[in-house]
Amino acid sequence: MPELINRPEYLKQLIENKDVDLVKIITGIRRCGKSSLLDLFHNYLTESGIDSAHIIHMNLESLRYRELSDYLALYDYVKKLIPRDGRTYLIFDELQVVLHWEKAIESFRIDFDVDIYITGSNAYLLSYEFSTLLSGRYVEIRMLPLSYKEFLTFYEFDNIISADEKFQTYLKFGGMPILREYKFNEVRINQALEGIYSTVILRDILQRTNQADQHTLQKIILFLCSNIGSITSPNSIGNVLSNEGDISDRKGKKIAGRTMEKYISLLHSAFIFYPVRRYDVKGKQLLKTLEKNYIIDMGFRNLLLGYRDADRGHILENIVFLELLRRDYSVYIGKVNDNEVDFIAEKPSDKIYIQVTESMQSPETRERELRPLRLINDNYEKLVLSMDRNFINSYDGIKSLNLIDWLLM
Repeated sequence: MPELINRPEYLKQLIENKDVDLVKIITGIRRCGKSSLLDLFHNYLTESGIDSAHIIHMNLESLRYRELSDYLALYDYVKKLIPRDGRTYLIFDELQVVLHWEKAIESFRIDFDVDIYITGSNAYLLSYEFSTLLSGRYVEIRMLPLSYKEFLTFYEFDNIISADEKFQTYLKFGGMPILREYKFNEVRINQALEGIYSTVILRDILQRTNQADQHTLQKIILFLCSNIGSITSPNSIGNVLSNEGDISDRKGKKIAGRTMEKYISLLHSAFIFYPVRRYDVKGKQLLKTLEKNYIIDMGFRNLLLGYRDADRGHILENIVFLELLRRDYSVYIGKVNDNEVDFIAEKPSDKIYIQVTESMQSPETRERELRPLRLINDNYEKLVLSMDRNFINSYDGIKSLNLIDWLLM
């Protein structure tokens, strides 16, 4: 069994939710580390003095549990293992293979003194049926691939490798934990990423709906990869791809915006892309049209498009967006008159306005990035992140930080 590498931020979330009467659902793209997190949590329980009889830990994809195909079989099996006295911790991995598993989970909650933790690679775990059955009695912990800070602890670098070179490696290969086993062997890394990507497409999307066309889905993915950080709509994506002759429906017509919206929703459900809505800063309201999509990991984008530095600004935006999610912010795109703020990051007691650019050295770029922030009149923090390293750390009260330094904060 490979050595477990700690993911302290996620483990901390599980510990903070321990013994709270909510089902803990850990979601995220396949192979991002959810099973390892459950192993880490199991170890934590053991080290905290919990008797092994009070920890029931099952990976439902194992053939050991092949008979547990529906919720009744799962319930009857687990019921026999739960001790009569004291709290028992139920840890279920890949639970979606059990038909109507949500009924068993709710019954465990009602019938026994248990604390429940489950994982899944797709939106089965947050399906309408489950949400309705538990109606607010669960908490979702969204797991992402490695942050840059985690990436530096997962991998061993030669002493001569500079900080910028390490960051370039992160941009190139991404943060899927499995890549640690390949020691930066590019061919093997791409094979591993291809395997994960194909599994997500086939099992988490195409097997869930018989109405999705693989060719159309692939074209949409390539379009979104090429346009990360760009404002789009389902209609505009459908028009571009149809006009280029890349996609059409079975009758040879343009694909309708509503159909395109369903495809994009499937990609969101499989955690390949994350949507970001727009917010009118002055009107103080969410806008109903247009959004941006950011990819879950740069390794997948580089696998599909080839590694290229041409749109580095949008790549850096993607990195910042994912980091804001890791730091528990709700993220929006800001609209100030006709200007755009890359990100508005909010918590109940905190808000930050953020611009991301590769460099602030040119006067034109500097003015373009600062203008939207200067138009915002409130007193929340305003920040520009770039790859620059210079003595200027503020422009009229707007902070300027090196992006790598910010990632390591």
